[in-house]
Amino acid sequence: MFGFFPEALRDPMTMERANLLNMAKLSIKGLIESALSFGRTLDSDYPPLQQFFVVMEHCLKHGLRMKKSFLGFNKSLWGPLELVEKLCPEAAEISASVRDLPGLKTPLGRARAWLRLALMQKRLADYLRLLITRKDLLSDFYENSALMLEEEGAVIVGLLVGLNVIDANLCVKGEDLDSQVNIALLNVCFHCNRNSQIASILDQKNYVEELNRQLKDTYKQSRQGLDEMYNEARRQLKEECQLRQDVENELVVQVSMKQEMELAMKLLEKDIHEKQDTLIGLRQQLDEVKAINVEMYQKMQSSDEEMKKKNDVISRLEEKTNQITATMKQLEQRLQEAERHRTSAEEGTRRFKLDFANKADSLFQLETDLKIEREWRQTLQNDLDRERDTVAQLSTEAMQINGLKKEFHRLQDENIQLKTICEDQEQALEELGSKLSESKLKIEDIKEANKALQGGQVWLKDKDASHCKLCEKEFSISRRKHHCRNCGEIFCNSCSDNELPLPASPKPVRVCDTCHALLLQRCSSNPT
Repeated sequence: MFGFFPEALRDPMTMERANLLNMAKLSIKGLIESALSFGRTLDSDYPPLQQFFVVMEHCLKHGLRMKKSFLGFNKSLWGPLELVEKLCPEAAEISASVRDLPGLKTPLGRARAWLRLALMQKRLADYLRLLITRKDLLSDFYENSALMLEEEGAVIVGLLVGLNVIDANLCVKGEDLDSQVNIALLNVCFHCNRNSQIASILDQKNYVEELNRQLKDTYKQSRQGLDEMYNEARRQLKEECQLRQDVENELVVQVSMKQEMELAMKLLEKDIHEKQDTLIGLRQQLDEVKAINVEMYQKMQSSDEEMKKKNDVISRLEEKTNQITATMKQLEQRLQEAERHRTSAEEGTRRFKLDFANKADSLFQLETDLKIEREWRQTLQNDLDRERDTVAQLSTEAMQINGLKKEFHRLQDENIQLKTICEDQEQALEELGSKLSESKLKIEDIKEANKALQGGQVWLKDKDASHCKLCEKEFSISRRKHHCRNCGEIFCNSCSDNELPLPASPKPVRVCDTCHALLLQRCSSNPT
């Protein structure tokens, strides 16, 4: 503690700092003890708390330089306190709140409001500690021997750490903080004339020394309690740091999972686009194959019609060939008869030569008949040649028809192969469509899982569910899995055939029967 030495007696500023330090110790000690015994949150009307603010105000005013304004010279606490928000960005909220208070008109009122808000934040000691470390900035506001620039200011700031155990609920907005506080004792102690009041200060020496002795004892007790509270606060700080580290690690994991999910979604979208392009190409190929099939079908129909016509021609030609064959047989029979007649005629001629004289007229008649018979035979021979040419032409046409038959069978085989290829491509398209649907469902599941992770829901994976959560029926190809967008569980279609808007999704989404009833009940009980 500070004793009274001759040097201090000759220096009024040193005496003032010592007195202010002693008063601050008494005020802080009394406030802590009374607050702990009081056992509840302190308000603005609590007398020890009012005394504490008066003491702090005088401590901050000690050695404050006079500032020139339009109304003359005055001392303002608000100037050095405004520096705190530059040194600590967290204090900017307090300064902004003080500036926004409508009832404050003077810098002194703003300084008092700032002290009360800092005490409620339990950061008064931290803010003043930052302030006293920047003596280069404080020298613009305080004289060289001011309390805030000397060792006593650091001691008072250290004592203010004990006030962090106090909970205060102060109504700053309703108080008249611009008016001057009139406390006789403090005015006598703090506003004494440096030249004329040294004698009265010396008379208080014994009282202050007695207070110093009491403060030593109470300081040891308070120091022990503060050490215990400091150790407890340090332990809690370590636990909170560890918890914060765990939360940050979890956040890093969540961010990495989100990035992986976004990458997976991009890959799935790329795969879907590629499959859609493939699907478009396959559809174009299918259309071309269908066009080829239609063309081949038309050609096959035209070939069938030509085959029918040629079959009719072949049947007519066969009938005509049969007729020609029958006619040729008749002609051969007639030729044979003509040969027989010729043989008989030659024999008759020989007989006629013998009996030429007697049968001259008959011979002339036979020669005429023979000539006619030869002409008729020559005519039949010509007809036979023509019929043979016709048969050769018909044989050629029959060979062409056989070639057309072979071509027809070949076209039929190609048509069967094209139909098989078309069926295979249609099956591939169906499989690709089913895979595309599964990919879209996976994208929807990933999006819903991402929303569930952002909203803190538990999103059950598909592989973890084999039965419906509600009806307990086993999932199959016909009984598909569906996520409830509210609870994240997996249900069948009949147990989740409901849609309602949720806070995370303004559009109606699928919900299970249980969540549907619960949300409807909430809406009915809370219409707003």
